[in-house]
Amino acid sequence: MKCRVCGQPANINLKAYNTALCAEDFISFLENRVLHTIKKYHLIEDGDIPVVAVSGGKDSLSLWHIMNKLGYGADGIYIHLGIGEYSDISLTKIQHMADTLKRKVYIFNVHDLFRKGIDELARAMRRPPCSACGMVKRYIMNRVCIDKGYTVLVTGHNIDDEASALFGNLLYWKREYLWKKNMVLHGIEGHLSKKVKPLFLCSEREMAAYAILCNIDYIYEECPFSVDAKSLVYKGMLNKLEELSPGTKIRFLKGYVKMVKEEVEERDYCAICGYPSYGGKCNFCRLLERFKIQGNIYFEEHGACNLDSPQRMVT
Repeated sequence: MKCRVCGQPANINLKAYNTALCAEDFISFLENRVLHTIKKYHLIEDGDIPVVAVSGGKDSLSLWHIMNKLGYGADGIYIHLGIGEYSDISLTKIQHMADTLKRKVYIFNVHDLFRKGIDELARAMRRPPCSACGMVKRYIMNRVCIDKGYTVLVTGHNIDDEASALFGNLLYWKREYLWKKNMVLHGIEGHLSKKVKPLFLCSEREMAAYAILCNIDYIYEECPFSVDAKSLVYKGMLNKLEELSPGTKIRFLKGYVKMVKEEVEERDYCAICGYPSYGGKCNFCRLLERFKIQGNIYFEEHGACNLDSPQRMVT
C-alpha cells in the first residue's frame, strides 16, 4: 500500500477517506483537518485566549501539542482526581508536555480540597464516579477560564466520544442533552466559558497514530472508572457499523451539526459563586457546604490550584 500523496510506503490506511498515507503526510493531514475544523466552524476567533483541558491521554495531549504548533498559544488545565497511580502518572505526562511546550498548566487536586479522591467523593454524594467527576471538572475548568481571563475552553473529545454520546442520547431521546453534543458551546459573559472541540471529526485511532508518530508521551491505560461505562458499548456498536460502512461516524456527526441549533436555556446563577445553576446555589457550592468547607478557590500564577485560606468547620 502506497501513500496517496508521495507514493512512499503508507503507514496508516484511512478507510473513511478512502486513502492511505505515510507518517509525514498523515501528520500534515490530521493537523490540517484540525485547523480546517477550527476555521470552518469558528471555534477560535481573533482575540480569543484558549486553554486546553488535559487528562494525560493521547487526545488531550496531542490536541495541546497541535494547538501550539498551529499558532494557537494555549495553556492547560488538569484536575487531579486522586485515582491512585493513574492520576499521578497522568500528571507526570502533563508536566512533561507543559515543559516541552513551555506553557503553563493549572493543576487542581480534588483530594487537597475534600480530603477524598473522586471515588470516595462519589460515594459520599451517592453519584456514580463519572457523574461526580464531570460535575467537579466542569466547575473548576470554568472557574479557571473566568478567573484567569481565558475566553475558550478547548477539550479533546474525538469523533468516537461524540458519536457514542450522541447515539446514547438519541436512544433514550434525551432532548435536553442533544444540542450539547455540538462542537462549540457558547458561553455567558462573566458566568460560563465558551467550550470547543477541535477533534470533533478525528477518530480515536487517528489520534493514537498521531501521538505515536509525534512521540507524544501519554498514559496508555483508560480511567479505571470507565470500564463499565455505557459509552463503551455504544462505541462498540458504532465501530461495527464503521467496519461495514466506512465513514458512517463522520456522516452521522456532520449531519447532526447541520441540523442542530443551540437552545437557549433559562438559567439562574449561584448566589455564592455566580456559576450557572438551576437553584439558589450550584452543585459545587452545595458540595463545599456538605463537607463544611469555607473559603474561595484561587488559581496561583505558577499554575497550582488550591483553596484560599480554607477553614474547615469541626463537628
